[in-house]
Amino acid sequence: MISFQNVTKVYNKKSVALEEINLSIKPNEFVSIVGKNGAGKSTLIKLLIGEEKPSKGRIYFDSYEVNKLKLGELPVFRRKIGIVFQDFRLLPTKTAYENIAFALEVDGKSQSEIEEFVPQILDMVGLSDRAFNFPHELSGGEKQRVAIARALIHQPALLIADEPTGNLDPINSAEIIRLLLKINELGTTVMLVTHNKDIVNSLHKRVVSMDNGRIIRDEENGKYVLA
Repeated sequence: MISFQNVTKVYNKKSVALEEINLSIKPNEFVSIVGKNGAGKSTLIKLLIGEEKPSKGRIYFDSYEVNKLKLGELPVFRRKIGIVFQDFRLLPTKTAYENIAFALEVDGKSQSEIEEFVPQILDMVGLSDRAFNFPHELSGGEKQRVAIARALIHQPALLIADEPTGNLDPINSAEIIRLLLKINELGTTVMLVTHNKDIVNSLHKRVVSMDNGRIIRDEENGKYVLA
């Protein structure tokens, strides 16, 4: 599904963000990408979604060679990938329902499609009873659930969760991780990028550890062993 082949990203002679990355992720995997700040995790994501191009190497996502995609091809390609961030990025003047509906409107969906799909996705993330609450009326965990629901509108093959629990307490963090596991069980590949050692070690899933732009460890049922 995903393949990085000898990928290097150099910003300048003093800044090598990624060096000789070889990484394959199979469909329906749940993979944690871990490493300290500056390890290369963010650059890895940017290259995967086509936001930046590698200095060397190839990146494949299903039938796409991402590094060769033209600007006009990226919107269609990116519908295959949902992304969730730690800061939620919700529209403050729109309800949970409207935040999801707006994303569908931008995508050109009809009103009938929106009215059918939004309640289904809200139910899946456990927010049916909070559909008409505004972001300021939601807890951090509920905001993140809305963000996840919005990321799923295109039924993506891959969900990237970039520090999704960074602004949450342990209880809400655990709920978000349970939701990600549920999404994975339903057939979506999940890439979890996180600093949270306890979460990674509780998952018993594949762990890819990065340091100074390199993959230094790749283990099934791995642990977060970096300092």
